[in-house]
Amino acid sequence: MPENPIFNIKGILGYLTFCILFVVQFSASAQEDEDKKAPMRLFINCNCDKNYLRQEIKYVGHVRDQAQANITLFIFDIANGSGGRTYDLEFTGSGDYQNISDKLSYDTTANMTSDEVRKGLLKKVQSGLLKYVLESGLAEDITYTVNQSGFAEVQEIDFRDPWNNWIFEVFGSADLGKETSRKDFKYRLGFESDHVTENWRIRTDLGLFKADSEYETDGEIYTSERFQYYADGSIVRSISDHWSTGIFSGLRHDTFTNLDFRYYFQPAIEYNIYPYSEVLRREIVFAYKIGYFHNDYIETTIFNKLEEGVFNHRLDLQVRYRQQWGNIYARIVGSSFLNDFEKNRLQFNSNLNVRLLKGLAVRFASRYEIIRDQINLPSGDASIEDVLLQQKQIATAYQLGFSVGLSYTFGSAFNNIINTRL
Repeated sequence: MPENPIFNIKGILGYLTFCILFVVQFSASAQEDEDKKAPMRLFINCNCDKNYLRQEIKYVGHVRDQAQANITLFIFDIANGSGGRTYDLEFTGSGDYQNISDKLSYDTTANMTSDEVRKGLLKKVQSGLLKYVLESGLAEDITYTVNQSGFAEVQEIDFRDPWNNWIFEVFGSADLGKETSRKDFKYRLGFESDHVTENWRIRTDLGLFKADSEYETDGEIYTSERFQYYADGSIVRSISDHWSTGIFSGLRHDTFTNLDFRYYFQPAIEYNIYPYSEVLRREIVFAYKIGYFHNDYIETTIFNKLEEGVFNHRLDLQVRYRQQWGNIYARIVGSSFLNDFEKNRLQFNSNLNVRLLKGLAVRFASRYEIIRDQINLPSGDASIEDVLLQQKQIATAYQLGFSVGLSYTFGSAFNNIINTRL
């Protein structure tokens, strides 16, 4: 019996319909897989309470190695004019989030507790992560809340500062220690003020320090008394994004350095190769000071002087970089007397912290100082009391120090659990 062509046409149409539906469904599934983002894996590098951030931000995977992350957060901080710190947050995405980045800033004050600081920083971190959450599979689970009453309160805040950007600090401490053959007592009092604006910085630093020590050996008792007071002040004016100038002055009495009374006056000028707005990330600063100081000595010095006045100058170079691979800091200071260049001093300090590879970091620190300007040293040989109790400054041609540290972390890179129990 011949086949009915109508049935053949229906069969062909059904087959074609099945193929089309299969292709559409497959394409939709493929598109859905393509649109689906990888889970968020966050790496945080900061001088902050990272455990607290990990504990409170539970909707991302926290990793301890940068290579495992698709979101990196670097937080750089520096002291600000309010006595607190300014935090710069830099978010960078990679992989499925490579086109997403953000920069935020968070300021604290000296009156804030550590808990207030970390809670405020947490809010900033969560704000920066919102862009990534919207791109991830968690976008459907977001709940938005706007506190209208809080918004109204913000509008009513009086932003006038009754202290006119001045910060004051009064401090004091006392320390008592006793052993079988030694006892010590010392106290310290001080006052600091700081006035910071975009164009001016005015600082004052007053202090008083007293230390008494007694050391017994072989039936002999040695005593030591150290006394110091000082007052330092400075006025610095910003000229441009790169230049600033200032005046420094002060006075001092210090039995350790044989100074009965000293006063000094130094104008200064400074140049930063980078704009000051980039100081959180990088800076190369040249500072030059020239001035005069006058010393009245407690004892006659090795140069047979009881008092003298000297014109001097100094050049200070500082280099600082804070990058994702680590931090580097170096400082070189050279100074000399204008009437005798052979009396001089050269100081070098450096710190290097580098992330070499996954989990491996190395730290270096060094300091070296060539000393040829100890005009304040008292004449005569140092007594055993001076040596044992560090009662007076001792002559030296140099000071040297070096340290190195290495750390390697391995194991689970995705553990988000916080447990601080014993």
